Amino acid sequence: ASHATAQRTLAEAFALQSPSMEATAPSVGAGANGSLAAAARAQVGPPTNPMATALLTDQYQFSMAYAYWKAGKHADHAVFDLYFRKNPFGGEFTVFAGLEECIKFIANFKFTEDEISFLQSVMPMCEDAFFDYLRGIDCSDVEVYSIPEGSVVFPKVPLMRVEGPVAV
Repeated sequence: ASHATAQRTLAEAFALQSPSMEATAPSVGAGANGSLAAAARAQVGPPTNPMATALLTDQYQFSMAYAYWKAGKHADHAVFDLYFRKNPFGGEFTVFAGLEECIKFIANFKFTEDEISFLQSVMPMCEDAFFDYLRGIDCSDVEVYSIPEGSVVFPKVPLMRVEGPVAV
C-alpha cells in the first residue's frame, strides 16, 4: 500500500477520520515562513503534559543531530515507524490512543532559550552555529501518517510513520 497522499496542514489533521494509515497524512506545518504552522499551533493548543518539550529525548539524539548538522546532512529525509513488540499486560490486543497528544507535541515543537542554554552547558564542544540552528527548528517539514485513534492494533504493526529532516 502506498503512503503517498495529498499533504494537509496540521489544522486539517483533526478533521481526518480515516480507516487506514494511507489516508491520514497531515503535514505539520507550512514550510519556511511558518505562518500556517503558527495558526495550526493556535488551533491545536499545547500538549496536555507540560513535561512534553523539545528536550524530551536523550543526549544521544542531540549528539547525532550535531553530527548530521556538522556533516551537512541535517536536512536529509528520514522515515521513522512507531510500533510496539508485545501487548501490554499479557493481553491479546491493544487499543491505539494518544494521537492527539502526538500532534500537539509536533505542532508546538520549538526550543526555548532556557533549553538552548541547558544544551550548551551539557554539549560545550558544539559550535555556536549549531545552537542557532536548533533555535530555528520546528516541525514544519514533518509529516505524520497514522492509523485512526481508537483502532485495535497488534504487535509489530506500525501505528505511526513520521517523515522529515533526519535531525528533527
